[in-house]
Amino acid sequence: MYAIIQTGGKQFKVSEGDEINVELLKVNEGDSFNINEVLLVSNGDSLNIGAPFVNGASVETTVVGHGKEKKVIIYKYKRKSGYHKKKGHRQPFTTLKIEKIIG
Repeated sequence: MYAIIQTGGKQFKVSEGDEINVELLKVNEGDSFNINEVLLVSNGDSLNIGAPFVNGASVETTVVGHGKEKKVIIYKYKRKSGYHKKKGHRQPFTTLKIEKIIG
């Protein structure tokens, strides 16, 4: 059984027991909550596709923790003018554990 969910403007294919990194959510570590934006639910033989979301479907998740990705370097350069600009960025994320798929 798997589902495709939408959170933080991105879509993820999840199964029970998976751990995924999503955009930073304002929830505490150890809290559990439901994600109701379920686009598709597959239960072996049956396939439920939403328009855009599946009615009555949700995914129960638990927050494992928060963190930051590896640093991404942004480097701008223009030749012959001595222009160099270096900047770094670390994107924050939330790690979720998929407990149960309802739908």
